[in-house]
Amino acid sequence: MIQPSQRGFSLIELLVALIVFSVGLLAVAGLQVVSKQANFEAVQRTSASQVAYGLLEDMRLNGDAIATYLGAGEMGGGTRGDEPAPNCSGVSVCTAEQKALHDLWFWEQVLDGDLETSGGVGAGGLTLPTLCITGPAGGSAGVYEVTIAWRGSASLNNGNASACGTAGANYGGANEFRRIMQIPTFIDPTI
Repeated sequence: MIQPSQRGFSLIELLVALIVFSVGLLAVAGLQVVSKQANFEAVQRTSASQVAYGLLEDMRLNGDAIATYLGAGEMGGGTRGDEPAPNCSGVSVCTAEQKALHDLWFWEQVLDGDLETSGGVGAGGLTLPTLCITGPAGGSAGVYEVTIAWRGSASLNNGNASACGTAGANYGGANEFRRIMQIPTFIDPTI
């Protein structure tokens, strides 16, 4: 026979187990959110790396128009406009400068995600990207650097000295959401 002091004991155990289980599920959900954010940041960093290395290779191959690449200014957000003509692909014959202008347009399309569309809207690329190219004045042999900035999902203390993308308010008041990738390489346009 059950003693009066033992009634409801299994109900209390069940409630405690339910609370512990609920806390565990909340922890798993929180871990999933953090994992998705970290994965998104990794995809953004990988995309920035591919754009920077691709643009540097185009600059290296088209050394005769290195000054055109340097004169591009800050790129991102559709600043290059429509595709330049000729499009320098296939059988089109282009000058070095036309090729450089097309390269800049193409890499901005990749950066902005306009080459991948969903419903006519860009579906890839970086979040609020800015691309800057620096190098020796006049396009002589030296170290050229492609810097890409984009908006991250979490606030960080950003101590990077690069001014690429700091002019607008895309990355927070103190640029605390700005992520940056800088890829330097030596280019000798005479080779």
